[in-house]
Amino acid sequence: MTHGTVAAPGRPTLEEVARLAGVSRATVSRVINASPRVSPEVQAAVEAAIAELNYVPNRAARSLVARATMSIALVVPEDAHRFFGDPYFADIVQGISDRLDASEYVLNLQLAHHSSPSDKTRRYLLGGNVDGALVVSHHSGDHFLASIGQALPVVFGGRPMDEEGTAGRPTDYYVDVDNRHGALQGTRYLIESGRRAIGTITGPRDMPAALDRETGWRDALREAGLSDERIAHGDFTADGGARAAGELLDRHPDLDAIFIASDLMASGALVTLAERGRVVPRDVAVVGYDDSLYATRGPIPLTTVAQPTKQMGIVMADTLLRLLAGEQPDRVSLLPTELIRRESA
Repeated sequence: MTHGTVAAPGRPTLEEVARLAGVSRATVSRVINASPRVSPEVQAAVEAAIAELNYVPNRAARSLVARATMSIALVVPEDAHRFFGDPYFADIVQGISDRLDASEYVLNLQLAHHSSPSDKTRRYLLGGNVDGALVVSHHSGDHFLASIGQALPVVFGGRPMDEEGTAGRPTDYYVDVDNRHGALQGTRYLIESGRRAIGTITGPRDMPAALDRETGWRDALREAGLSDERIAHGDFTADGGARAAGELLDRHPDLDAIFIASDLMASGALVTLAERGRVVPRDVAVVGYDDSLYATRGPIPLTTVAQPTKQMGIVMADTLLRLLAGEQPDRVSLLPTELIRRESA
């Protein structure tokens, strides 16, 4: 995406900056948008030309000439309680904001129903009000959100799913971690610790991360020749984790370990285990997922699978900025996970 300017007496133009720096107009645009695809030497030359000419990018002019709003939508198909109550969102938004601070783009938040965005949200996203969108916490029923990439550049936080619950289109851009491998790490650790009756509390069944973490749990148990029947479904909330832990204990009183698909759910499960008289980790070992503030804020520090959530936000924003600058970033970016050992397992 290039920058347009409207000539005014005494106002330097983008073309003049490019001419003085000895580069193309598009290269100046990339420098202004903090694209990583610019060499330090070229960046220095452009910045020197900007300083010499006292050039200031004109947001209104760009909107008129380049038809750019200089706005990016952050679309989260969750209600406000979940968005503001889960530290996952705070970390990923911090990363997005940090990356956009180095650009001319502003971010606006759109909370949407997880299965059907409002007509107002649809009109806003498709009405030329934003140049691109970042989608976080995607559900398989988000048919509209899965298709807006045909109308504007979109980057997903997490592997998107189509309406059949399978991987999204091969043209989707997304940033994720290897959720299956993270769950495999956590469950293998429980097995290596001598646990044999290992259950899991999953996330929502319509979210790719939840399904991948469940798959990793099952794969670890099957490779060890252990049963994968001890399963309860949660919703990535503390209340959901507490309820699911109760269901596991009712159905499987021999339970000696739980891999839980989020720290927030694990915090709720620890409450239920204490109420049922189960001592952690002596009676039941617990491994969570995220390494969020919930991993260390309770009475028992959680062993958990850490994912670099803030870095995910940075890479999401960077990918979208590069798309808007006319570049071709990697379609898929997978970040590493790490098992963090604490007192719960």
